[in-house]
Amino acid sequence: MSVSPDLGLLAGDVLDVAPRLLGATLRHDGVTVRLTEVEAYAGSDDPGSHAYRGPTPRTRVMFGPAGTLYAYLSYGMHVCANVVTGPEGTASAVLLRAGEVVEGAHLARERRSTTRDRDLARGPANLCRALGIGLDLGGSDLATGPVRLELTAPLSRDRISTGPRVGLRGAPDRPWRFWLTGEPSVSAYRPAARRP
Repeated sequence: MSVSPDLGLLAGDVLDVAPRLLGATLRHDGVTVRLTEVEAYAGSDDPGSHAYRGPTPRTRVMFGPAGTLYAYLSYGMHVCANVVTGPEGTASAVLLRAGEVVEGAHLARERRSTTRDRDLARGPANLCRALGIGLDLGGSDLATGPVRLELTAPLSRDRISTGPRVGLRGAPDRPWRFWLTGEPSVSAYRPAARRP
């Protein structure tokens, strides 16, 4: 399988691709979200990654071509979505943490049962719920759909903030979360709960 031509830059290093996704739009089922927060995961080089110990039935999509959607279930109930990056055969992905609904807010409100615009796609599970993304869409090509990723011109680095990833026990201090500075849709930072 080859990289989708219009998403070819996703084949780069995950730490370069992740901030490049900020400002991009994700479209599905009548809703469009502008991405405002993402997290990078570097596969076998990253204890925080699902693919740290190699491929499993759950993670095999992460080893596929860049520009593929990796969807998984968090806490057994919340769907979260990632963009697969890097060369095929390696596992890296960018978790889509938050965004601003820019089209289809009425549909997003029905799916989310909230009236606050900033909260419609705030947090990875809420983003998927607003867009109507389920596990069945895992493995989709983000260039051809049904979930479509559209990149925009790169944003200047002074508009982007970085910090530790949210809720991780493996490599929690790596500053691999990227967000648009001052955006109200960015989720709150929460460190992982310490084990007793």
